Amino acid sequence: MTAATEPLNYHRRRPIRAVLRRLARVGLGILTDLEIVGTENLPESGPLLVVANHFSFIDPVLTVRIAPWPIEFLGGFHMPNAPSTVTFIPKLWGYLPVFRGTGSRGALRAAESVLKQGGIIGIFPEGGSWATVLRPARPGTAYLAARTGARILPIGFEGLPRVFSSLRKGHRAKITAHIGEPFGPFHVSGRGTERRERLEEIGHEIMRHIAQLLPQEQRGFYSDDPAIRAAAKGTEIYPWDEQPET
Repeated sequence: MTAATEPLNYHRRRPIRAVLRRLARVGLGILTDLEIVGTENLPESGPLLVVANHFSFIDPVLTVRIAPWPIEFLGGFHMPNAPSTVTFIPKLWGYLPVFRGTGSRGALRAAESVLKQGGIIGIFPEGGSWATVLRPARPGTAYLAARTGARILPIGFEGLPRVFSSLRKGHRAKITAHIGEPFGPFHVSGRGTERRERLEEIGHEIMRHIAQLLPQEQRGFYSDDPAIRAAAKGTEIYPWDEQPET
């Protein structure tokens, strides 16, 4: 797969995405006990950044299930936590690949073009699903939010890491999607250190909104409990940091 370039047609791949959306709805309905809370908070249209915690490789499937509009995803080119038998699915959907260890300017420009078309971008700010507690955001989400002025819709996912273990035990996992109220937009001025610090704070604010939609024990770095915050230390470290995705 080659890096995304701008401009990008927001309404691309309609036939295959319609099929995959239907499969997501049917599959989650059969395999899980799903509850969706807060559908009244779903905006009618974009531009919009949809953000959620990333504890499982099937988080995008639930995002597709929830989304009432066409949605593009920004995600890692490599999927180290996903079984090789399912990595073809994101490629069928088509997404904007981010290469860790690079600027991924092509993917970010393509995401900007989608937002300028009034589109919706799905992004998991933590940058990977290697932990089951909330970690600080990588810089891409805050960058897009500040550069485009798009509003942000937070969602908290509970229970997805238990889906397959529960099925092996003969029952369906209870999973819940809590949809929060949209917030933003954000704008950043200044340069250099001042700009970087402001973008970092926007990243933290995004994660705090997601944290409010999760149980206290899953809020990690954003928990009100000092013991939970202390236990989360180290989970922010990307497990494959010595392997840039080029």
